[in-house]
Amino acid sequence: MDKILILDFGSQTTQLIGRRIRDLGVYTEILPGDAALTGSILRGGKGAALKGIILSGSPESVYTNAGAVPDRRIYELGLPVLGICYGLQRMTWDLGGKVEPLPKREYGRVGVSVAAEKMDEADFGRTLKFLSGFDANIPLSLIISAGAWPQPGDQAPAFSAAFTAWMSHGDTLTQLAPGFRQYGTSGTGYPAIVAHTQKPWFGLQFHPEATHTERGTEALAAFVFGVCGCVQGWSMEKYVEEICASLPGWVGENPVLLLISGGVDSTVAGALLLKALGSEKVHLMYMDTGLMRKNETEIVSANLKRLGAKNLHIIHCEAEFLSALKGLEDPEAKRRAIGDLFIKVQERELARLGLPDSCFLAQGTLYTDLIESGKGVGKKAHLIKSHHNVGSPLVDAKRRAGRIIEPLDRLYKDEVRKLGRLLGIDEDIVRRHPFPGPGLAVRIPGEVTREKCEILREADSIFIDELKKRRSPAGNSLYDEIWQAFAVLLPIRSVGVAGDVRKYGWVLALRAITSADGMTADVYPFPAKDLLEISTLITNTVKDIGRVTYDISSKPPATIEWE
Repeated sequence: MDKILILDFGSQTTQLIGRRIRDLGVYTEILPGDAALTGSILRGGKGAALKGIILSGSPESVYTNAGAVPDRRIYELGLPVLGICYGLQRMTWDLGGKVEPLPKREYGRVGVSVAAEKMDEADFGRTLKFLSGFDANIPLSLIISAGAWPQPGDQAPAFSAAFTAWMSHGDTLTQLAPGFRQYGTSGTGYPAIVAHTQKPWFGLQFHPEATHTERGTEALAAFVFGVCGCVQGWSMEKYVEEICASLPGWVGENPVLLLISGGVDSTVAGALLLKALGSEKVHLMYMDTGLMRKNETEIVSANLKRLGAKNLHIIHCEAEFLSALKGLEDPEAKRRAIGDLFIKVQERELARLGLPDSCFLAQGTLYTDLIESGKGVGKKAHLIKSHHNVGSPLVDAKRRAGRIIEPLDRLYKDEVRKLGRLLGIDEDIVRRHPFPGPGLAVRIPGEVTREKCEILREADSIFIDELKKRRSPAGNSLYDEIWQAFAVLLPIRSVGVAGDVRKYGWVLALRAITSADGMTADVYPFPAKDLLEISTLITNTVKDIGRVTYDISSKPPATIEWE
């Protein structure tokens, strides 16, 4: 099985590069950007043959001491190398070029034009294979099947293309490294695509892994199949086989306790653990924290029993969680309090159930949870926000002790949905919108109280029910067209009128976004009629809400959740 190695320099989308390539059917492995390229890595391992290396982006600058420096052997192996954003700047700096700050950073959607005159015979085949990824006339299937490449003896043609790319950088190449040639230019006049004329080294000053980049997947495929010569051999079935083969040996005879919320991630994690370890060894614990959606406990209990779970423990602990949150307004403080209490309740219940200290703790943590919490593969990822099952000191301690199992920690949300379907989970569960582990606590900015939870629970239920009832012009339910939708109870009151009487009610914000992976998100473009009718229904039904707003912020710059 062929493999692409990705060196992670702290980008928020490193795992997304790997996921895109895995979707193409090629195995990827991600290591820290400064990892030593030892013999075992170069040999591939697990029967995998290393065919190419990708250098990821990073929040750092190459001319400071903050960014990781790759093993110099990457330039001596003779393997194809693709630098993405910081990765291109890293290659340029390492190989004798210059990188300097931009007067104004390039961010978001930026046009890129590609132009290549008749190429030299030496680099014609290799470079044209790479640039073919940007040719709108070449379908992905042709790139994967290697049918897009010029044949020996063909005349090297001139090449041109134009597309929109997603950029996020504050530095640029001011001098290419020796041997490199510029093939793509951004709409603001800076280098966007470069390639070496003699060696299989390429660079992109944008993110092909982002869904906003036109032909981004095709560009990655052109590198993987055209330049590296990979053959498809990876699938979600292979992922399940790997987990089922590795988990029993790691766990041994010890039981495994999964803290389960009933959302997609923890439910799929539970199904995977049940498949890998069996129902006797797996204990599923659901905590009713008082921060759940309407009727959540009843729905979760029924769903987990359908999975074949024998050891299902429902813990009612609303009073404890609301007490721990009392007086807390800072989002990070709330997340830490919730994370710590999750573990404390878990430890107490372990003792009550008689499970041994050797019991493993499992979580439905995704890679997005880890990377946003600064817990990526390397040590260079920046903290965006802590996740209750990632940033807690108690969780960190258990992770360091090797007592945490996170079978989904290399996956993104859409991959988890694919895995859920493969494991036979009901479609209604697989399609559920994401729900944060801290629950309504991060959808109530400021102090959390029982009264606020009850108000938000009712309003959110109305919003979601209406989305499931309403249809888009294409005939789909609005709920299925939206990646994630929810309501946020703002910590402000607004004056209104109800039946000729002055009303002083809470302000509710509605949030609905579209996304492919959760790392970037766009606002869902509601028809005005739907928003008006939903808003009216909420204010007429939930007496404590006096005003409804709609959040129109994309990610970035905003996050999906408010806290």
